[in-house]
Amino acid sequence: MTESKMQNVDYPELAAQIKAWAQELGFDGVRITRAELPPEAGERLQAWLDAGHHGEMDYMARHGLMRVRPAELVPGALSVISVRMNYWPGEARAAESVLAEPGVAYLSRYALGRDYHKVLRKRLQALSERVRAVADAQGARVFTDSAPIAEVALAAQGGLGWRGKHTLLLNREQGSLFFLGEIVTDLPLPEDYEEPAHCGSCTRCITACPTQAIIAPYQLDARRCISYLTIELSGAIPEALRPLIGNRVYGCDDCQLVCPWNRFAVASHEADFAVRHGLDDVSLVELFGWSEDEFNQRMAGSPIYRIGYERWLRNLAVGLGNAPGTPEVMAALQARSSHDSALVREHVAWALAQHGGRASRQEG
Repeated sequence: MTESKMQNVDYPELAAQIKAWAQELGFDGVRITRAELPPEAGERLQAWLDAGHHGEMDYMARHGLMRVRPAELVPGALSVISVRMNYWPGEARAAESVLAEPGVAYLSRYALGRDYHKVLRKRLQALSERVRAVADAQGARVFTDSAPIAEVALAAQGGLGWRGKHTLLLNREQGSLFFLGEIVTDLPLPEDYEEPAHCGSCTRCITACPTQAIIAPYQLDARRCISYLTIELSGAIPEALRPLIGNRVYGCDDCQLVCPWNRFAVASHEADFAVRHGLDDVSLVELFGWSEDEFNQRMAGSPIYRIGYERWLRNLAVGLGNAPGTPEVMAALQARSSHDSALVREHVAWALAQHGGRASRQEG
């Protein structure tokens, strides 16, 4: 932007206008912060990487400290506009009741509707274009969990919430049940104030984690996290962790379900996040019976699509291994025991062995 144009912009007024536009576009909250994080943010990230807690997420190490340096993503960046969009599908079967029924597949509630990347990106792009039309920003880029940017840290710095002990962003109005997105821009917008943390002495999220992946307050070992194991991990799920996964076949919400702040959460008003294909209440056996064509067709436009059919069957095999050994479960596993994929065969064999072991114990 030229100096003359910059002088003609009322930045406090523009910041207020941005927040109004964001609301019109369906965002449930927006805050602005500087495009810079304190040195300790980089130190914490490096320590996490050095400990290997990122597992197979090589992109975390590859991008390194760029994640905490927005100006390396957008040269000349001065401000970050952070937005949130609530996703909790109000019409979905209660999460706790699904988790209590081991023959039913549990999919993280954020994944029951359309892919949030596409939904948020479209709205963020529209917001960015409105800003450009008024301020003629030369540098502006939108992000939706698709590039190396420390979105939780930046959102917290701008007062959109605070980092909870489970490492997710928490907000007084919606707990943690929302998506985040950002616009990094070269506009010198006024900053919003950071909000202090409100977790106090509560450690429910740490206690509730099925695999004890939250190794300390604000520290997550992704290698133990069910979301990582069922989504990011490409190979075999460690055997010791399989029984702990239960019926969670895509992601995990346990640390959020027990968080007191999520009592204040409201259902999303966004139609794109409504439940699709009855995924909030469907048996493991039914999903395991899908062909690859059925998976591709039904998961098109869903965040689940990106894990692919092989990992989908891997996850379901683990769920079936943890489910009651009904004739339907055993028949479903036997039908996949000679699957073309070695990864699927391994997990099916494990599941069958689980049921064999249970049967032997019961007979004894």
